Amino acid sequence: MKIPILSGIYTDNGPDIRNAYPVNMVPVPKESGLSSGYLRPAEGIIQNGTGPGIDRGGINWNGTMYRVMGTKLVMIDPSGLVNVLGDVGAGGQVTLDYSFDRLAIASGGNLFYWDGKLTQVIPEALGHVLDFCWIEGYFMTTDGTSLVVTQLNDPLQVFPDAYASAEASPDPIEGVLRFRNEVYAIGRNTIELFANTGSDKSFPFQRVEGAQIQKGAFGTHAACIFNEFVAFVGSGANESPAVYLAVNGTLKRISTQDIDMLLQTYTETQLATIVCETRNDKTHQFLYIHLPDRTLVYDLDASQRAGAQVWHTLTSSVVGFEKYRARNMVWAYDRWNTADPTSTLFGYLDYSVSSHYGAQVRWEFSTAIIYNAAAGAIFNRLELVSLAGRAKPGTNPNISTAYSLDGQTWGQEHPISVGERGDRAKRLVWLRNGMMRRWRIQRFSGTSDAQISPAVLEAQLEQLAY
Repeated sequence: MKIPILSGIYTDNGPDIRNAYPVNMVPVPKESGLSSGYLRPAEGIIQNGTGPGIDRGGINWNGTMYRVMGTKLVMIDPSGLVNVLGDVGAGGQVTLDYSFDRLAIASGGNLFYWDGKLTQVIPEALGHVLDFCWIEGYFMTTDGTSLVVTQLNDPLQVFPDAYASAEASPDPIEGVLRFRNEVYAIGRNTIELFANTGSDKSFPFQRVEGAQIQKGAFGTHAACIFNEFVAFVGSGANESPAVYLAVNGTLKRISTQDIDMLLQTYTETQLATIVCETRNDKTHQFLYIHLPDRTLVYDLDASQRAGAQVWHTLTSSVVGFEKYRARNMVWAYDRWNTADPTSTLFGYLDYSVSSHYGAQVRWEFSTAIIYNAAAGAIFNRLELVSLAGRAKPGTNPNISTAYSLDGQTWGQEHPISVGERGDRAKRLVWLRNGMMRRWRIQRFSGTSDAQISPAVLEAQLEQLAY
């Protein structure tokens, strides 16, 4: 019997059958002759240096990587050398964007420019800078109530009367995004679009009538540009949280029931700290949703090929869930650079390892329900058909399997060796694996030392006679 492994199943305390998404394993829909897809280990993080503080944001500007670490704006070269450029103050996640001749940073309620020197924009009319974007020569900012633009000829100044507000709904503005030469004013419960009308005396942008979206995002960074969409985690008024893609006034929900139920376990305050970012890498188009204790990842390309919503989970823990330590991914120096939101470390993603800054992390996945037409069965043999021989050099790690007869409680873990690096003929086989009366779920787990890419689970069953 062939048992699929790309997405597993479990049950909760209520009358629900839930999807168990792979942890630190990436589903890859691909016809291989073994199955229609496989799981590969998520990229590891190789340390490249340390900065002056925890990471708060990064960007590639003119071929150079800039980051805000702690209170400092820094420039980092390919070797990991850090050049501190100035102080932008304390705070949480920053916004970075650029014009033709300057890099801009919104940090701690203030707006800064870097053009060889660091300058703070201080006009009283600017007010508190919650978020900003650059569009058609202007820097547009928001304080949560109004939209403000800088002057075309002097971005250090703003017109005192050059402001607007999102008036279709009284919800606060959480942030602004530039997309297709329009500004998306992201409210808590609604999104409004603004386009440039060319006026140079008053607010030069006008609301695009009929393009309002009746849902909004939980926080400033809970929305981002993803492929040809604005992706966000949020809801409409009096609605529960979900994940959406928006474009031209239309919406598409991409979160599954299980993702929505997970989001409901967080408070509104926690959801407001969500950071969304994207990465287009090889055949994957990833949307990362960084939660307080883990990161949810949606793969647009894999979802289109599979005909179903494909998700997986990333974490930097060995047991349970912890904050994922790769944030603010920047393509520069021919690699994906990243940094740690919990320490001063920074580095880059690498397929050759699965560890995070040298620290071991876990992986886990499970099967769909194994059902033998209502007949019980003895599991004489299980084989996890996988690419082996990729273990961390100098190790011979174990992986384990356990099964559940109810989707909640799990039996004893049964470990086996995956073999040493280079042992590509190693077969991952478990013998005498118990029985089931109705159905059961099989779960597999290991650490980043065991670099395996499983494609399918083969089960040899012996039907019970009744």
